[in-house]
Amino acid sequence: MPLRVVFMGTPDFSVPVLDAIVGAGHEVVAAYTRAPKPAGRGMDLRRSPVHARADALGIPVLTPKTLKTEEAQAAFSNHDADVAVVVAYGLILPKPVLDAPRFCCLNLHASLLPRWRGAAPINRAVMAGDPESGVMVMKMEEGLDTGPVALTARVVIRSDMTAGELHDALSPTGAALMAEALGKIEGGSLTFTAQAEDGVTYASKITNEETRIDWRLTGSAVHDHVRGLSPFPGAWFAADLGKGEERIKLLRSERADGAGAAGTLLSPDGVVACGEGAVRLVTVQRAGSKAMAFADFARGARLASGFKFG
Repeated sequence: MPLRVVFMGTPDFSVPVLDAIVGAGHEVVAAYTRAPKPAGRGMDLRRSPVHARADALGIPVLTPKTLKTEEAQAAFSNHDADVAVVVAYGLILPKPVLDAPRFCCLNLHASLLPRWRGAAPINRAVMAGDPESGVMVMKMEEGLDTGPVALTARVVIRSDMTAGELHDALSPTGAALMAEALGKIEGGSLTFTAQAEDGVTYASKITNEETRIDWRLTGSAVHDHVRGLSPFPGAWFAADLGKGEERIKLLRSERADGAGAAGTLLSPDGVVACGEGAVRLVTVQRAGSKAMAFADFARGARLASGFKFG
């Protein structure tokens, strides 16, 4: 028998999961998401990706600022849900909400728990140079991503893979995994295994301060830093192009050979010296401009070997 599902999510990553649940024939009785925010030059209110998709599917949308009030908890309970599915929602679920569905609240988390619990698991896995990541369907508890795990799917992180590319690989993988989990609930066969106690790491939010590239790191570490922040928020370096320093985002890089003072351009094709080794700048973006090949940027800026990036 199809399940009554409350879906809770906000960004693009969550949308394929919502589609998979609907496609499997379950009844999504409500979609919870973050409230519309002003965006664009006109500062018009913009719905979240989940909000827009739920509207298109005819699913009632709720955007409470908190779930900690008795009113919000009563409204949640009134959905009479079999299960709640949470995918990058953005609000804390208090115990009365966690306990409301007949089965449980399931979370799709984008890491191989217990590694990278927390807010930015995709970015952190790439920034750390992890060889693989994945998605896990877990039962939610009051702790931060501490619940037992039901299903896992693994994804290899290629040496040149960006966080954006890993995101795009994990999202449909997670959608299929959550649909499988709901099917197992229907059949009474979904079981859980406690997370390992060893290997716990936390994926804290990306701060503005850490987005600047530190050329004193090894070339490999700089490369991982760049791809872990691409395309958003984007790693950056400073360059004085004649009108004062400006920020240049580095959206794609490659490992390279070379040696020199950290931050020095070693060749016209974008090889920059690091604290140890080097990295090749492939795709950059100036403020207010489109992304471009480094060769085009260097040509326009008249950069030559020996130029020092900040």
